[in-house]
Amino acid sequence: MSRRRRAKKRIICPDSIYDSRLINMLVNRVMKDGKKSLAYKIVYQTMDQIAEKTEQDPIQILEEAVRNTKPLVEVKARRVGGSAYQVPLEVNPERGTVLALQWVLAAARNRSGRSAIAKLTNELIDASKKTGGAIKKRDDVHRMAEANKAFAKFRF
Repeated sequence: MSRRRRAKKRIICPDSIYDSRLINMLVNRVMKDGKKSLAYKIVYQTMDQIAEKTEQDPIQILEEAVRNTKPLVEVKARRVGGSAYQVPLEVNPERGTVLALQWVLAAARNRSGRSAIAKLTNELIDASKKTGGAIKKRDDVHRMAEANKAFAKFRF
């Protein structure tokens, strides 16, 4: 983090096929080692599989999955007087989207299965139905924030 000035927010352009910023955000998080074309291939094939399995618009399924996974509060460690407290903080909507995508991808990668496409497809469908690993992670974060509500007075 720069001490001089606040970093400029980069604008994420929508992708060419679905014209969605969310797809591009997902592609950027799926990408490993700079292999963006492979990430696009994985995401687009995932969208095709979602359309086949659910017979609905895959963008709506993705948006529903992100909306269901998006956290309202999170906890951050704050040192006060030599001890660290888990302080619950409200989540900015932009950060909520980022966290939701991270959790969906992490849950998809932890799933058992052969291909990344199948794992991501199943996780997105599960998240849109309010089940799956990403929803469990969100519930854990909410539970942690609820348990540490007494330390909300130590907000930044």
